[in-house]
Amino acid sequence: MPVIHHISAMRTALQSYRGQQRIALVATMGNLHEGHLELVTLAKQHADIVIVSIFVNPTQFGEGEDFDSYPRTLDSDVAKLTTVNADYVFAPSIDEMYPVLPPPTTVLAGSIAKQLCGQSRPGHFDGVGTVVSKLFNIIQPDLAVFGQKDYQQLAIIKQLVRDLSYQIEIIGAPIVRADDGLALSSRNQYLTNTERQIAPVLHQELQRLAQQLATGKLSQQRIEASLVETHLRLTDAGFRVDYLEIKTDQLDSIIDAKDFDIADKRLIILVAAWLGRARLLDNEFFTINESF
Repeated sequence: MPVIHHISAMRTALQSYRGQQRIALVATMGNLHEGHLELVTLAKQHADIVIVSIFVNPTQFGEGEDFDSYPRTLDSDVAKLTTVNADYVFAPSIDEMYPVLPPPTTVLAGSIAKQLCGQSRPGHFDGVGTVVSKLFNIIQPDLAVFGQKDYQQLAIIKQLVRDLSYQIEIIGAPIVRADDGLALSSRNQYLTNTERQIAPVLHQELQRLAQQLATGKLSQQRIEASLVETHLRLTDAGFRVDYLEIKTDQLDSIIDAKDFDIADKRLIILVAAWLGRARLLDNEFFTINESF
């Protein structure tokens, strides 16, 4: 499987496929796990040629975050991608992607980026939007696959495609979990053995909250009380909760919606929580029969 490091070479390699075969992109920062491989497998079901980008993007890391320590494991990543029949790896250098850093031209993610992860990671999604736009322009895929674990990121990329008129189908891939329910993530390796035993509680609490809210009439007071209870349960288990919120699947707020009927709507619980050095993300969908 070819590993390509330069934009011009990547474009040249893909020329013969355009208009003849469907091209898919799976964008990653490397340090691949089974969840990433599932993205490639899903992409192979929808396209003929799958390119996996591996690039630790500096513009989406904030001050004090783990850019310098983020694992770079290109050789083992390529070996893993061979097992799922990826066709190309695009692994550019920082200088190749950003001739000037920080880049003077950026893509701003807008108001959707100012909530959830955006509150504690200002500028993060502008960095995501910029690098994804560059990858879309370089690869020019017919479709791209992103995981639903990073649900806010997925929503922002869908918005980006709509607003910048990319002719790219965006496919959201279901969360891949370990046998005990923990969502797979490259940052799970930061967990100590003890923390790894605690980590599945995050998903268990989301499931408990979803089941609790899906039964009976849902009111603003009930939502708030249930969120407070779950927050306390997570704190007692050892998590430091960054956020725990309920949104529509479009990431609209439901807490302040006085006249918004959310019965039979698809709702999502989203959480980010620290456990030791690891910042864990997860989410859970549910629907209700009665509301407000």
